[in-house]
Amino acid sequence: MTKEARFQIKKDLIRKRLAKYTRKAFRMLPEMDKPRILDIGCGSGVPTMELARMSNGEIIGLDINQGLLDVLVQKVKKAGVSDRVKVMKCSIFDMGFANESFDVIWAEGSISVVGFKRGLQEWKRFLKPNGFMVVHHEKENVTQKLEQISSCGYELTGYFILNEDTWWAEYFAPLEKLICETRTEYADDPKILGELHNAQREIDMFKKHPERNSSVYFVIKKK
Repeated sequence: MTKEARFQIKKDLIRKRLAKYTRKAFRMLPEMDKPRILDIGCGSGVPTMELARMSNGEIIGLDINQGLLDVLVQKVKKAGVSDRVKVMKCSIFDMGFANESFDVIWAEGSISVVGFKRGLQEWKRFLKPNGFMVVHHEKENVTQKLEQISSCGYELTGYFILNEDTWWAEYFAPLEKLICETRTEYADDPKILGELHNAQREIDMFKKHPERNSSVYFVIKKK
């Protein structure tokens, strides 16, 4: 295992502090028997693995970053769920699934790549009738987003907010500590230092604009 992969695994342990909110959003869905779930922008799969544990369904984790997908593949193998959790390298802009393929679309942070309204519009066709979408997105313009949910043909099941204090205590502060520890251990390794630089940028952006780091989970149903 590379040093970068080991760092990602440690970072994922920090990210798992937020998994309780993935579980909270999932519990807002009705009970489903082995749902088919598309996890868009799955990354290294912290939410993906939570969905696998909670749903007993078939999950496709989709992302463009092969390094992160490699980490997810190892998690899937270790958990013994390769029969129902599949990993796919694909751009959000090139998804070619058949219409009405999924019971649930899960998007934690990924819809920002295409835009909130565009994502709702373009991904809707992948949902089965009365299917659900769970979107985790920045808090800004919540009222406008609620209007877009309705205008795009969805019903709001519910939503909840994670404020900046939650993000700092449960993610950014522990991440900052991990960066310091890793930088000391691998001070002469340019590859790992590049990973640390990217992670530090997340923290710097948070400190500069903490108010922008409140976020919202929307749970919506296709009409």
